Amino acid sequence: MNIAISNTSEKPIYQQLYEQISAQIVRGELESGYNLPPIRQAATELRVSIITVKKAWEELERLGLIYTVTGKGCFVNELSPSEKLHKRNEMIAKQMQNDIAYYQSFGLTLEEVVDLLKEIY
Repeated sequence: MNIAISNTSEKPIYQQLYEQISAQIVRGELESGYNLPPIRQAATELRVSIITVKKAWEELERLGLIYTVTGKGCFVNELSPSEKLHKRNEMIAKQMQNDIAYYQSFGLTLEEVVDLLKEIY
């Protein structure tokens, strides 16, 4: 598991954790059964609060990406390739909805957004 936390990002740290781990899961970098570090250990290693890590783990579990075994820890859920694709598209669509609302607040048209995206990408 490879995590990079930015203290200058506008995104809350729990969201940075959640996004990075979920991306690693849907890309197959964290395989089914992978044992995530205990919350306290992750918090210590990442130098963040236990509550922050707990919130990220809870969000991962809520979306079905990980599961908890009492007394043993949190593990990556077994997901088929089609389930991973569905989860990935679901997360991307949610982010895009937020982004589109932001672009619309500036009065951009779909064509302008697509042109900017092509230019930046």
